Amino acid sequence: MGRRGKEEFTYGEVSEVFAGRKQHSFRPPLRGFTLVELLVVITIIGILIALLLPAVQSAREAARRTQCANNLKQLALAILEHEQAIGHFPTGGWGWAWMGDPDRGFGLRQPGGWIYNILPFMEQQALHDLGLGQSESVKKAEAAKMAATPISSLNCPSRRRPQAFPVPEGWVAYNCNSVSAAARNDYAINQGDRGISNFSGPSSYSEGDNPNWSGWPADKKQMTGISFVQSQVTAAEVRDGTSNTYLVGEKYLNPDRYLNGTSPADNRGMYQGEDFDIGRWVGVSSSYLPRRDTAGLDLDYTFGSSHAAGFNAAMCDGSVRMISYSIDPDTHLRLGNRQDGQAIDSSRF
Repeated sequence: MGRRGKEEFTYGEVSEVFAGRKQHSFRPPLRGFTLVELLVVITIIGILIALLLPAVQSAREAARRTQCANNLKQLALAILEHEQAIGHFPTGGWGWAWMGDPDRGFGLRQPGGWIYNILPFMEQQALHDLGLGQSESVKKAEAAKMAATPISSLNCPSRRRPQAFPVPEGWVAYNCNSVSAAARNDYAINQGDRGISNFSGPSSYSEGDNPNWSGWPADKKQMTGISFVQSQVTAAEVRDGTSNTYLVGEKYLNPDRYLNGTSPADNRGMYQGEDFDIGRWVGVSSSYLPRRDTAGLDLDYTFGSSHAAGFNAAMCDGSVRMISYSIDPDTHLRLGNRQDGQAIDSSRF
């Protein structure tokens, strides 16, 4: 028992008094963020994001550039396997007005170009064989299906996704039904230091099978690249050395035309014969020097890329290199000519 003045009180009353004092004395004060503190935190987070974003974007582009180089490596290996199995690099076919034909082999009778011809060597045998042994009407329908079929390793991830893109004018080939959308490629084969401009090819199989047809380009035997109209270039004909000759590289494209199919050098598909949609040339003039993709600028013959430092190119030995846009013009010209006999200084790439 305790005392309250002269009064007595119970132990229960004492406990309640002390419990109340403890509760009151040690309870922490409740308090939230002020508006100023909240704004400071948001500002700091914004600054950190602004500092990190360029680094994240740079890392992503580095990954895309690596994937692009890997795509070219796979294409180069397929081309080299073709050369070993068939005896020559993939032919350029007959011209842009012809799709690949699964019943016509890999030689001079094949109207399709290099991409079509390497399909069996990149695990795309079923795509290559669409329409095999079928009637002409069925083969045309199957060729249209093939035209719209993308392959991821044919597109640079920095530029565009693999898909069928619009064909504004409804491109049609002699052996293919009209298509409104077609798969496109971001890689082009080396066609040398001289071009065969906008060649559609013969108008029938009988003309195409005739080696003496009067419409064949007169200078095709003087072509210095790896694949062109009715080519059958062998590894032995790469006399300047396989490590010193372009095989396949990224092609230049106006960014305004990545997706709409309106570029003259990107307006059809990728399974047709020789064309600057699937092949590029080298030279010392501005029309042939490599360029970074530039809005508003169309270049139909040039290697190039969306990458900042240069374009990826696979050489005839299968190696892949980043070629600077500021490459010495004469060196660029020599890398595109398989047999000019000129020495190449690799430090000037």
